[in-house]
Amino acid sequence: MQLFEHNPIKIYNTLTGKKETFKSIEPGYVGMYVCGPTVYSNVHLGNVRTFMSFDMVFRYLKHLGYKVRYVRNITDAGHLENDADAGEDKITKKARLEQIEPMEVVQRYTVDFHNILNTFNFLPPSIEPTATGHIIEQIELISTIIDNGFGYVVNGSVYFDVHKFNKTHEYGILSKRKLEDLIHNTRELEGQSDKKNPQDFALWKKAEPQHIMRWPSPWSDGFPGWHLECTAMSTKYLGDQFDIHGGGMDLKFPHHECEIAQNEAAKGKSPVNYWMHANMLELNGQRMSKSTGNTVNPDELLSGNNQFFSKAYAPSVIRFFIAQSSYRSVLDLTNDGLLASEKGFYRLMDAVNLLDKLEASKTSSIDINAWKQSCYDAMNDDFNSPILIANLFEAAKYINQIKEGTETVSAEDLNILKETVNIFVFDVLGLENSAKNDSGTDKLSGAVSVLIKLRQDARANKDFALSDKIRDELAEVGIVLKDGKDGTTYSVN
Repeated sequence: MQLFEHNPIKIYNTLTGKKETFKSIEPGYVGMYVCGPTVYSNVHLGNVRTFMSFDMVFRYLKHLGYKVRYVRNITDAGHLENDADAGEDKITKKARLEQIEPMEVVQRYTVDFHNILNTFNFLPPSIEPTATGHIIEQIELISTIIDNGFGYVVNGSVYFDVHKFNKTHEYGILSKRKLEDLIHNTRELEGQSDKKNPQDFALWKKAEPQHIMRWPSPWSDGFPGWHLECTAMSTKYLGDQFDIHGGGMDLKFPHHECEIAQNEAAKGKSPVNYWMHANMLELNGQRMSKSTGNTVNPDELLSGNNQFFSKAYAPSVIRFFIAQSSYRSVLDLTNDGLLASEKGFYRLMDAVNLLDKLEASKTSSIDINAWKQSCYDAMNDDFNSPILIANLFEAAKYINQIKEGTETVSAEDLNILKETVNIFVFDVLGLENSAKNDSGTDKLSGAVSVLIKLRQDARANKDFALSDKIRDELAEVGIVLKDGKDGTTYSVN
């Protein structure tokens, strides 16, 4: 029996606005699509937070025994500067500014994206399709939408008729917006005169003479609309209906709303059973923004080369910080928050590293199976990583108590404890042991070992004043020495 058979998951479904018990379309299989980056600039921390949330979801589903097909796309064409189909293609604009080919821009920032995700120990998706690799599928999808009466052609461009669609369907079902309100709040923008209505969105845009990225189609030489690619690629690899669609909260409208409309217009059915949205990442209480300078990229945070943070942070510390907040909550990135997470992370790693040194007793004074179930209960409740981490800290307390002899654990329970801690710390949360992180931990350990040796020498020479001074001054900077029958150990608080 697979773990998922007795671990039902509840997922907060944006479509219905409530938690629902997850039931996959095909028993034992999960199809999950997550909107990937537009590769015209370095990936930012908000993106990393979103992709990290779904990396954790992917990891947990796999742990439960599901066979997961995880599709995360690369947008390498068609994403205009303005969601209202105005402005210049973001990749083309970057290529023009840097005087290089658009595909050089795509290559540069796709490599950056993969490097950053590898640094943070992401699992690769099952499939990573690109928009430019699926032009034929997008053209076919547009043709079907036109044939079904929901698309119209004007001067070589094709638009989705939102008003006509809304007569028989519900445009705004995901974002809970009414078309009447959108009409009232919309002003006509320059360059949109081809549309019947401002709410309509582009399926295909005719390329201007200076536009480099273009493909032939029945309507013009041009390029697909941004919303279209995800509908084409998700349904190609996951079917007309699939289990989970994820992305950032900022994509809920209009991007994901348009995906639903396109799929219903082309295939007559809603594409996704469970819509999941990760919330925003703020910096010091304010929205991250390049225009205001209130932004930091992953490399700057990892290196410490920035104006906001007092030091560099290891990738797993940042990952741990992000996991301490629900994926549906706004997360404020602050120096104090990262410092606290760093202390917590290394305290947890200290406990993990003690596991193999624990000695079993005949009986257990702790209910390990109840603790284990609490870890699963946390993740089964909409992937509640903050509660899971609280349970892992509870295990860290047990581990230290067992080491000190104030609690006992049987051999069988010790194996359960070791296995469960390793599963949730490394396999599910995706953390890496502190020994693997280039964060100065080895140097700290070496320095403390020297001080412990000096303290031992002082005690052997009956210089207890020096011995106590070493212990007390280390304690003042958060390094606590523990004397035991096997020698002196330390922990960082």
